[in-house]
Amino acid sequence: MGRDVTAEAGSEAFRHFTKAILRDLQALEMMLHQGMIESGVRRIGAEQELFLVNEGMRPAPVAVEVLEHLGPPFTSELARFNLEANLPPLLLEGKVFSTLQNRLDELLAQAREAAAKESARVVLTGILPTLSKSDLGMDNITPKERYYALNDAVGRMLKGNPYRLRIEGTDELHVEHDSVMLEACNTSCQVHLQVSADEFARMHNVAQAVTGPVLASAVNSPLLFGRRLWSETRIALFQQSLDTRSPSLHMREMSARVRFGDHWTHESVLELFQEDVARFRVLLAAEVEEDPLAVLEAGGVPRLTALQLFNGTVYRWNRPCYGISEGKPHLRIECRALPSGPSVVDEVANAAFWLGTVMGMSQEFGDVTRMLDFDDTRANFAAAAKLGLKSAMYWKDGQSVAAPRLILDTLIPMAREGLLSCNVDRDEVEYYLGIIHDRVRSLSNGSRWARRSLASMKDRGTRAEQMGALTASMLQHQEEGTPVHTWDLAEAPGTRDWESSYHQVEQYMTTHLFTVHEEELIDLVAFLMDRKQIRHVLVEDDDHRLTGIVSYRSLLRLIAHDTSEQARNRPVREIMETEPITATPETSTLEAIELLRKHRVSCLPVVKEGRLVGIVSERDFMPIAYHLLEERLRQE
Repeated sequence: MGRDVTAEAGSEAFRHFTKAILRDLQALEMMLHQGMIESGVRRIGAEQELFLVNEGMRPAPVAVEVLEHLGPPFTSELARFNLEANLPPLLLEGKVFSTLQNRLDELLAQAREAAAKESARVVLTGILPTLSKSDLGMDNITPKERYYALNDAVGRMLKGNPYRLRIEGTDELHVEHDSVMLEACNTSCQVHLQVSADEFARMHNVAQAVTGPVLASAVNSPLLFGRRLWSETRIALFQQSLDTRSPSLHMREMSARVRFGDHWTHESVLELFQEDVARFRVLLAAEVEEDPLAVLEAGGVPRLTALQLFNGTVYRWNRPCYGISEGKPHLRIECRALPSGPSVVDEVANAAFWLGTVMGMSQEFGDVTRMLDFDDTRANFAAAAKLGLKSAMYWKDGQSVAAPRLILDTLIPMAREGLLSCNVDRDEVEYYLGIIHDRVRSLSNGSRWARRSLASMKDRGTRAEQMGALTASMLQHQEEGTPVHTWDLAEAPGTRDWESSYHQVEQYMTTHLFTVHEEELIDLVAFLMDRKQIRHVLVEDDDHRLTGIVSYRSLLRLIAHDTSEQARNRPVREIMETEPITATPETSTLEAIELLRKHRVSCLPVVKEGRLVGIVSERDFMPIAYHLLEERLRQE
């Protein structure tokens, strides 16, 4: 994001920066016209993002400390529990993919060694299963000015409205948050492909066309905050976490900053850059010393710093990129849709499949816009994110084909020819595309493995314990280096997993609540207690703010004094406790137990920002007592 970044919209710095972007666009247009962009070279690159976790598989906010043990190519990310490594480019030829895998393995070995010095471990996953909303506070943002500036900029564009997530899958998730930290839930393994200027439009269109079915094979992020959502929940999460559109402008067609796109590219890369500058306001500004036109006039190659910083705040799933390699300017297509994990060999297979399919389809179809409708291509991407290999893909002439059939019968053979045409070793091609073939044939991608593992744990352990066991199994398989289609299902949580699942109230509180309004009948409270076998009924208003609590004891007390029909027809407000002792989701377990003991209550309503979100009772602490007693007896 550059140095000395600011988010002060309307300032002189923003006006100067906007002018710098426009000059960069002018310079790029001149470079394209003069044929300065490097051509005839096929390079690939990758960016590996990862999570840091503690021994309990919870996010470990120690990235700053871990980076002190590492050097380039590692760098920070938005959250203190994320890292990123940028790999140097490789020529798309020979043993390129085994070289890529070796480099990723070497980098991960370095990261694991450095993380161990801070009592942390490294996990590759699109969304960490053990993440909770309390991990996304501003205390976990990486303490660098550019991240604070991004948070301020997006918050400013939201005009005080909260960040909202609404994702529906097997479960539903409706969340409001107060910072850009929701974006930190995502990690990916991004793949870059260098293309020539004169072929950029054609190659970008092909990249768009293949990303849907490739993603269907690679989905690895079915969970967020313990909810089972999309097969690749990252897609919805990333788009909504950085959505700066105002809900009050529903009659206008406004583009999301994270997006697939609206149409095919027709002429050049300049179209995409110009469209983004026209559609999106500048989020961040920085001082730019370079005059790109003067650099060109002097026979040099401009860095286009302003354009690159702006481009870094517009998140196309296939993003155009400008760079300089060995003194020569070049263009790349950056595929951002592929998730981190499940294992390094899976990531490299995903990269080989995407790159091979882009190359193969560009050779077989030429102009893909004559074969496929753009809206169908965009629908394919959405379907893949939601359903993975269960999705159907629109293909030539609008025909619908099941994703596995399209991949196995059409795209893998196409990818094979595409990679061989680049002189990639045949053994490389067969090995990595073979992983895709076996994964798709067995319907065993990362998302399906996680869902099946959770299903096998049903009714065994709390949700937090299950998420911890899932993450632990994922980590073990990753360190073994095997592809996901060969993984055994994660085992149900054992006794060793319990402690990490009881750090905070949020991890084990009951969120499926039975509540009443203070004006409702006392008889309704008695009905709920009897039918749902609960001893406390929470009272909330129309805005879900806690106004009171009715206990089983207070109901018995009423019946003991007055058994008349009239008593049962009284409103709840007459017997409820109006100032109940409460906790927050971030309340530690020890604090919660102390509150119960100090105030001699048997439950704690859990409140966040004034609204009721859950409840914990004495019964919820029974597993802790069981495990502690079991450990004590074992020691004896």
